Amino acid sequence: MSRKRKVEIFTAGCYLCDDVVKLVEGIVCDSCEVSIYNLNNEGQDKARAYGITSLPTVVVDGKIADCCRQGKVSKSELEAAGIGKPIS
Repeated sequence: MSRKRKVEIFTAGCYLCDDVVKLVEGIVCDSCEVSIYNLNNEGQDKARAYGITSLPTVVVDGKIADCCRQGKVSKSELEAAGIGKPIS
């Protein structure tokens, strides 16, 4: 059984969040397992546990992606966090 990179996207269901979901979905690979949480419906406890204070936020293997802490999600930062890179 191969290990998967756990990618969690926390959203509010708005167009800005939808753009980030599309961005992540466009770069993931077979090594990524993606979960999307719309905080209007689910995932509030998980978001609190991670210390999420703004949306959208992407968490990779239990760590908030650096770009999400800085306020602007970027493809290069998500790739630097491991999204889209096969796990060998």
